[in-house]
Order: sequence, then structure tokens, then C-alpha cells
Amino acid sequence: MSTLSLSLLSLTAILVLIALRVPIGVALGGVSFAGFWYMRNLEVALSVVREVPFVFSANWELTAIPMFLLMGSVANNSGISASLFRAARAWLGALPGGLAVATNAACAGFAAACGSSIAAAAAMARLAIPEMLKHGYDKGLATGVVASAGTLAALIPPSILFVLYGIFAEVSIVKLLIAGIMPGLLTAAIYTVMIIVRCRLDPSLAPPIEFADRRALLHERRESVKQVWPLIALIMGIIGGLYAGVVTPTEAGAGGAFLAMLLGFIRRTFPFAKLLESLKDSMSTTAQIFFVGMGAVMYTKFLALAGVSTLMAETIGSWALDPLLLVIAISVIYLILGMFLDPLGILLITIPVFVPMFAALKLDLVWLGVLVVKYVEIGMLTPPVGFNVYVVKNAVGDAIPLETIFRGCFWFLACEVVIMTLLIAFPQISLWLPKTMG
Repeated sequence: MSTLSLSLLSLTAILVLIALRVPIGVALGGVSFAGFWYMRNLEVALSVVREVPFVFSANWELTAIPMFLLMGSVANNSGISASLFRAARAWLGALPGGLAVATNAACAGFAAACGSSIAAAAAMARLAIPEMLKHGYDKGLATGVVASAGTLAALIPPSILFVLYGIFAEVSIVKLLIAGIMPGLLTAAIYTVMIIVRCRLDPSLAPPIEFADRRALLHERRESVKQVWPLIALIMGIIGGLYAGVVTPTEAGAGGAFLAMLLGFIRRTFPFAKLLESLKDSMSTTAQIFFVGMGAVMYTKFLALAGVSTLMAETIGSWALDPLLLVIAISVIYLILGMFLDPLGILLITIPVFVPMFAALKLDLVWLGVLVVKYVEIGMLTPPVGFNVYVVKNAVGDAIPLETIFRGCFWFLACEVVIMTLLIAFPQISLWLPKTMG
């Protein structure tokens, strides 16, 4: 069997298994095991199964993942997300669509203490959606902004997807994390402009909030600053430490988790039971990610043995593809895969295929990382399997139909067309900050 036929057959088998609800890690590992057995023998296949879990788990850079997860879980369970929303509401609530704008801003702030889009969407869904519905906001806008702004957690550091991409693509994780800052802020800004313009043109989407007592409002704003300034200092310290090279991603995550715990204890919003819950959540999610990662490493080794990387490089050279055509091609592929597959699965399945192609054309792999993470997060909003949409649906129950949430995300997906066009046309939006690092 030719290299191309073998690689296409393996990818098809993986997609079929995932469609049959086989766990992604099992699908990746099982197909890889069968491939090694076919290409070599049973002993080689068994040796890969014995070796990969230990070698993968022993990778020091992976220690950033449980630290980021713990930091996000502590931030959520200690009430930091609630403080962010109250502060954003006090300062931005008077704008057209003020509560939606505040939700978007709070998601961006929580993203810098979380690293998980699903966690960000779940936290804000419980806080912001009831508040918006109470003030007569359109149900599609209220749910759509939470689902869409939750994706900012994958771009603004700390980001678990960037850590995994950096390990598998062999790219500096610190540069990837820093590269996500400007695209994340750009996304939040364009979302904000869209919300304000829509609500100004159609005030019925978001009835304005009346602040009758100006002195009470000013007092609320001052109190909100007192509540969130330690978190803002924590976020700036982590990002500044990464940018200056003072701390590694693991140290940043560990320090952030510790300081978030300390902040919760001082404010008396983080009892011991919440600490145990945070530890349990972070360990469970870490185990899931590592299991999928082990399967992805096996699949990467299988593709390398099959000669897929060499084949891709030769194909690129013979076709003399234009870099723009390659970017457009992977954009279409990611948008299609994002409709059906888990974000983590999409990332780990496609990296071994696309990274060698970008490298053959001497395109920047940090830039590719930003594009890939953006497309993966867009997939969390697109039907029929939009993970963030289902997270929001789970939070609101039967009060809001699923199609209403998807409809609410449509305007944010339209914004993503503009954002992705800018990121592709102007790579420096992503690369400027990493290039200024020492």
C-alpha cells in the first residue's frame, strides 16, 4: 500500500471511530497500533504502546497544563469571575448593549486566568445570561455573546491549546502564548464594536439600563475596582513575566494558581471544600488531555514511519503551491472539521499533517499556531457540534432553544470572517509581540 493510501486510510478510520463515539485517545492509539503492526510487526507495535505513555508524560513542558487548569479552576471557584462581571457591568453597563459588552470584557479578563474556552463560557453563562434576560435583552444576543466571548480563553494566555500546539509542532510555547495576546484583544474589540453598533441601530435587542443614582454608581465602580485590581495585577504579572522571560509557562501557571488561592482565602470566598473541588477538576481534565495526547503522539510516530512528512514536502515542492492557497486550503479543512470534531482532537490530528507543509514553504509556525487555534475555537460555535453552544445550552436549560443560541452566534461568526482576514493578510498582528522579545 502506498504512503498516501495508508495515511488517508488511517485518517478515515480515525474519523469513523470518533463518529461512532469512540474516545479520541482510543481512536488515535488504536489506529496507530494497527498501523505499526501492519508496517512492521506486533512486537514493534507493543513496544510503541509501552514507550509512548511514559515518554509523553515525562515531558516537562506539559506540566504547564495542570497548572493552567488549576489556576482557572481556582479563579472560577473563588468568585473571581463574578467580581470581573460586576466590575465590567458597573463601568460598561451604560453603553448600548452594555451588559453584552460587559460580558465580553469579563470573558476577556477571565480568559487571562483560565485557559479553557469551555470553562470560561460555563462560568459566564451562570452569571451574565440571567442578568441580561432580566433586563429584557434578546435571547440570541445574551447567549451568543457568552458562547462566542468564551473562545477568547484559547487565545489570551494562559492557553492550553497553545501549549499542546507548541509541544507537537516543536515551537516555543512562550512565543505562542505572547503571540495570542494581540489577536485576542483584536477579537474582543471587534466583538464590542459589533455589539454596540447592532444595539444602537436596534435598541430593542438590549434595552438601555437606567442608573438613577449617579453617586451610587460611582460608589459601585470604586468598590468593583477594589475587588478586581489584585486579579488584574496577577494577570499583568504573569503575562509580563512570560514576555520578559523571567518565568516559564509552568512557573507562571503555578504562581498564578497559588496567588489565586491566596486571593480567595484573603477574601474568604474560597473555603477548603472549593480547594478540593478545584484540585479534582484540574486532575480530571489533565488526565483526559494527557490520554488524548498519548494517542496523538502514537499517530505522529506512525505518520513519520509511513513517510507522510516526506511525501508532503515533496508534494509542496513539485506543485510549487502559493502560501496563500495553502492557508485557504487549511482554513476550509479546519472549518469543516470544526463542525463535527472535538477541538482537542482537531488540533492533535491535524498538526502532524499541516506543520511539515508550512515548514516546507518556510512559513512562520507561530503564525500558523495562532491561525489553527482561532479556527479550532470557531469550530466551537458552528453547528451541528458547537461545544461552547452546548455548554451555554446546558446552563440555560429549556428556557432558550438550541437554535436560538446558534442564531445568536451568527453575528460573532461574521466578525470572525473579518478577524481571520486581518490575521491572514497581516501576520504581524500575531508576530509583532513575539519578535520584540529578547
